[in-house]
Amino acid sequence: MEKLKATKRARIGIYTMGLKTYWSQFTGLRERMLEYGGFITKKIEEMGAEVFFYGLVDSEEEGRKCGEFFNEKGVNLVFAHAGTYVTSASVLPVHQICKAPVVILNLQPTAKINYLQTSTGEWLAHCGACPVPELANAFHRAGVAYRCINGLLGMDYTPKISVADENTAERPEAKRAWKEIGEWVQAAEVKAALQYCRFGFLGNNYSGMLDLYSDFTMIQAQTGAHVELLEMCDLDRMMGEVTEAEIEEKKKEIEGFFTISDDVSADPLAQKPTKEQLDWSAKVAAAQERLVKEYRLDGLAYYYHGAPDGAYEKLQSGFIVGHSLLTAKGIPCAGEGDLKTCLAMKICDIVGKGGSFCEIVVTDYEEGTILLGHDGPFHLAIAQGKPLLRGLGVYHGKQGTGVSVEAKVRAGEITNLGCTQTADGRLKFIITEAEATDAQIMTIGNTQTHVRFHKDPDAYMDEWFAQAPTHHFAMSVGHNGRLFEKIADLLGVTAVVLDK
Repeated sequence: MEKLKATKRARIGIYTMGLKTYWSQFTGLRERMLEYGGFITKKIEEMGAEVFFYGLVDSEEEGRKCGEFFNEKGVNLVFAHAGTYVTSASVLPVHQICKAPVVILNLQPTAKINYLQTSTGEWLAHCGACPVPELANAFHRAGVAYRCINGLLGMDYTPKISVADENTAERPEAKRAWKEIGEWVQAAEVKAALQYCRFGFLGNNYSGMLDLYSDFTMIQAQTGAHVELLEMCDLDRMMGEVTEAEIEEKKKEIEGFFTISDDVSADPLAQKPTKEQLDWSAKVAAAQERLVKEYRLDGLAYYYHGAPDGAYEKLQSGFIVGHSLLTAKGIPCAGEGDLKTCLAMKICDIVGKGGSFCEIVVTDYEEGTILLGHDGPFHLAIAQGKPLLRGLGVYHGKQGTGVSVEAKVRAGEITNLGCTQTADGRLKFIITEAEATDAQIMTIGNTQTHVRFHKDPDAYMDEWFAQAPTHHFAMSVGHNGRLFEKIADLLGVTAVVLDK
C-alpha cells in the first residue's frame, strides 16, 4: 500500500583517513584510498540515504575542514573509514566540530595479502585496523562516543594497483559488516525522520491506564517529534467535508484489503458486519485520512469516551478499519491514547518492518506460545493472508459497536518493540526477538498472533514484567533486535534486550 507521506531520508557523512606523509612516499596510495571511500559512498547511496563524501582526512587542518563540511550538510551520522594509518590528532577535530554520532569502519580490502609480492605501499593499503585503537583512546578521552564495525570491504573487483584478490563481496565477513552498516543507516533514518514527525493525539487516554500516560515534553525532548493535540470536533468537521466519491473509493479500498466475514463465529457478539456498519466505517475512514493530511500527521494516538449515544461516540465506533488502513500507509495509529507505543510503531514502519499494535491476549501452554494482539488497529502489510472484518455487538471495555479487524501477523521471525517510561522520566525500549506461528486463533474480531519465545511463557513473562513495561508494544516482522538497539543508541534511549 502506498505511503501517504514520504519519510525524511538520513544524511550520512563519510570520510576516509590516512597519513599525509604517505602520499609522496607511495605512488597511487592516496588515489587508492579515495577509490575505497568512493566505493563505500556508492554502496550507502544505494541504501537510499543522502551521502556527503568529504574525501581524505590526513591532517589536523583537513579534520577541521571536514567537521565544518558535515555541519554545513546537517548530517545525522558519520562513517569514519579507516583506510590506512592516520594520527588521532588529524581525526579528532572532525568530531569535536561535528557532533553527529560516529561509526568507525575498519574494512580490510582483502581477506589475505599476497605475502611474497606485497610492498610497503601495498601493505599500507590494507592496514586500516592499525589506527583504530589510537582513535578509540583519543575519542574516549575527548568524550566522543564511537562505534566500530570490523570486517571486509566487500568490493566486487580488484583495483589494478593491487597484487591481492580484493573481490570479497561474497565473503561472510563482508556481508556481516555491510549488514551492520545498513542497520546504522536505517537507525540514522529513524532519527532524522522523528525530528520532523508530527504525532496527533486525538481525544484522551483510556481512564486509569496509568502506564499509557505520556509526557509530551519528554517525547519532543528525546525524539524531536511534535505532538499535535486534536479534538473530536476536528474529525467531525472532516466528516462534514467528506464527499460521496471519497466514501466510494474507501469502500473499494476496504473490499480490496479485507475479507468481509460471512461465517458464524463462536461469539454471538462477533458476526458478519452489517451494510450500515461497513458504510459508516468507510465514511469515517475517509474523514480520518482527511484529518491526517490536513494536520500533516506521521502517526496518531487516539481514544474517546463520551456520553452514551452521543454523536462523537458514534463517530469513534467506526475508528478501527480506517486506522488500520492508515497504519498500512505509514501513519501508525495506536488505540487508548498510547503515544509511546505509537512511537514504537512508527519506528518499525520507518525501517519497513510493520509495527502492529499488541498486548497479551492469552497463553497457550500446550503450544508453548503467548497470543499477542488487540482489538485494533492492525498493520495490514505484515498480515498472514487477508485480514477479516467482523461486526462487533460491543467493544469490550469501551462503548459502542462497529467493525473490527481479525488477523494475525504472518508466521516467521518477529521482534517486539516496547516503549516505556522510567521513574526518572526517560524513554526506554524493551526488545524481544521471537517466532510467530500459524496456529489457531479465536473468532472474536480481534488481532491475535501465537508467539513462541526462547524461554517458556512463564519464564519469559517473569523477565518481561521485571522491566516495568507498558501493557502495549509494537510487533514487527524479522529479527530486528540489533537494529532497534542502534536506533536507541542514536536517540540516547536505554534499550533492554530480553529472552536471549
